[in-house]
Amino acid sequence: MTQDTNEKATPGNDEALDAAMEQLGGSGDDSPEAVVELLEQQVADLRDRELKAQAELENFRKRLLRDTEQQLKYAAIPIVRDMLDVVDNLHRATEAATSAGEAGGLVDGVKMVLHQLTGVLEKHHFRQIPAVGHPFDPNVHQAIAQQPSRDHSAGTVMLEASVGYILHDRVIRPSMVVVSTGSNS
Repeated sequence: MTQDTNEKATPGNDEALDAAMEQLGGSGDDSPEAVVELLEQQVADLRDRELKAQAELENFRKRLLRDTEQQLKYAAIPIVRDMLDVVDNLHRATEAATSAGEAGGLVDGVKMVLHQLTGVLEKHHFRQIPAVGHPFDPNVHQAIAQQPSRDHSAGTVMLEASVGYILHDRVIRPSMVVVSTGSNS
């Protein structure tokens, strides 16, 4: 093989060698050992940069995957927030019909639809937030009033004005509650 063939087979080798020679130019040591040592250092530096770039790319992929999973996990929030008003109205309708003494197929049908709707919500990880009888938790409850109570100790939810819901670990709507201040004896 001629020298011309070697140059064509390995382009850029002369450039790296020229760069190494230029760096050594100021030191006065242009022995082959010094050039090899400098080139080995450059190779080590480039490998280190490559490893850092690969690690950075992997971290970016993980972050992107986590963000995508979060978006998919909570994608249904807007539609469910709108559906919660429907659930509340169905609850009110069945309570009003029951308190008015109406019993019949229509009331039973509305209760079945309400039960089915809440079942669908639970199937997709929407759950009601427990309230009455539980300690007040500002992370999931919103206090609308405080009242004395003989039946409930201080700091306990005694009445739920509006049911709250949670999706996975995120509060969709807090429970609107009345909190007991304890007994005024």
